[in-house]
Amino acid sequence: MLRSLHVKNLALIKEIEIEFSKGLNILSGETGAGKSIIIGSINLALGEKVQKELLRDNDEPSIVELIFEVNDQRIEKILKEMDIVLEDDLLILSRKIINGRGVAKINAETVPASVMKSVATLLIDIHGQHEHQSLLSKRKHLDILDDYAKDKTQSLKIKLAELYQEYKRIRNELSTSRMDEEQRARELSFLEYEYEEIENANLLPGEDIKLELDYQKFLNGKKIVESLDHAYSYTKGDIEGASDLTSRALKEVNSVEDYDSEIKKLSQSLLEIDNLLNDFNRDISDYLQEFEFDETDFLKLENRLDEINRLKAKYGKEIEIILENQEEKNKRILQLRDYDSYLEHLEKQLKSSEELLNKLSEELSDIRKKYAKELTKKVKQSLIDLNFLDVKFEMEFTKTKEYTANGFDEAEFLISTNPGEPLKPLGKVASGGELSRIMLALKAVLANNDEIGTLIFDEIDTGISGRTAQMVSEKMNVIGQEHQVICITHLPQIAAMADSHFLIEKSIKEKSTISTIRRLNLDESIMELGRMIGGVKITDIVLESAREMKELAVNMKENG
Repeated sequence: MLRSLHVKNLALIKEIEIEFSKGLNILSGETGAGKSIIIGSINLALGEKVQKELLRDNDEPSIVELIFEVNDQRIEKILKEMDIVLEDDLLILSRKIINGRGVAKINAETVPASVMKSVATLLIDIHGQHEHQSLLSKRKHLDILDDYAKDKTQSLKIKLAELYQEYKRIRNELSTSRMDEEQRARELSFLEYEYEEIENANLLPGEDIKLELDYQKFLNGKKIVESLDHAYSYTKGDIEGASDLTSRALKEVNSVEDYDSEIKKLSQSLLEIDNLLNDFNRDISDYLQEFEFDETDFLKLENRLDEINRLKAKYGKEIEIILENQEEKNKRILQLRDYDSYLEHLEKQLKSSEELLNKLSEELSDIRKKYAKELTKKVKQSLIDLNFLDVKFEMEFTKTKEYTANGFDEAEFLISTNPGEPLKPLGKVASGGELSRIMLALKAVLANNDEIGTLIFDEIDTGISGRTAQMVSEKMNVIGQEHQVICITHLPQIAAMADSHFLIEKSIKEKSTISTIRRLNLDESIMELGRMIGGVKITDIVLESAREMKELAVNMKENG
């Protein structure tokens, strides 16, 4: 569950700290008080794109921090696989925005926003005002079904997606490989020429690196000889050379080494230096004697490098890549030389791949249809609980014209809300308020089928009132018994069900508009319910109604 939310320097919020509780957490307040900022800040902490309108106009960083308590071993295991370790069963997700750029952290370690989003999907589900409109797109419907049946569909969908990519690759290869005899002969001739060009070069892996070193050596031969000659003259054993001077020094030290043990150490060190100089002189002398600059050899080396570099420009930046390129050309040559067999092999591969693709698609479709009946039955009951008195709710399946990475299913929810009316797509029947309730019904069913601990509803009450609002509040209470729910609402019926009630207020301090949030006690919650019922003027009668509404909600909670 979400333990707390800390927001600093974001939009109208200077700094707030919210300690959430289990069950149903209600956030209410006047329009424009900053309720949407709370949801926006949570989204921001969970890795969503930084919205400029949320940032305050100053140089201070904006900070959002969420603290989750995790007691689910399944989630712990997944987090460990992501190299994320809990600290005392706590997971801290934070986002710091400086100059429009965000830094995401999990337990103080910086992570990409993509990792933050992946972790968020394990912990929290946010339903915003716009989401119920997504029900109008039937592409969303299949996603909802797959989410409901994910324990049975997930691994199969992964296999299906991989197989589809292979099927598409074979199909594309077969499509692009069909050509007439003239095209085949022309491509074959060109490939044979390129293959032989590489073959005749007799390339050796790593050859170019050695040649480059030799080339640099010969190119700078004169400078090398002059520099080594000078170095040798400074160190050789001639008079005033380093070796001669070292020998003289050694002779002087040897003459007195018996007088002091420390001098013997100096003598030994100097002897090592003398030996090193003598070895160096021999090595440098040998190198100069062996080093020869031959114009013919240099020209051969230069021509070989030119040839290799020409092939690199044509076939790849490294000799290994050129040789791999040659092997690919050889494979294609063999295909073109036995062209009919090659096409026949591709067609067999395509047929085999398509048969397996169809088998897996059929298997996935059967699972979907089975779980669609289960899902629609549960959603129908949930809709009845939400004041759809005589409702029918089903899912219709059709086949796509082509295979896809998701199989061949197209699926759409159909609904009838009045007796005698035929089933129709949601978009042709449902109003805005009805869509909100349908989405709530789906969320309620999916929540019971899922292990996500925290659900957030941003104004799920859009377009509803009266008896329906009461039934929505009862449904929210039921969900809150199994999950932590955070709900922003304008309806007193929903707010009355709160296990914890928070008020968001807007005020002016030091000529600046800021939003604050605070937890309400029972009397303050009743007063807020009165405002939601009566508007500007809260009379004694309104307060009595608010108190009665709260008492009824408490009794309902206590009596189940």
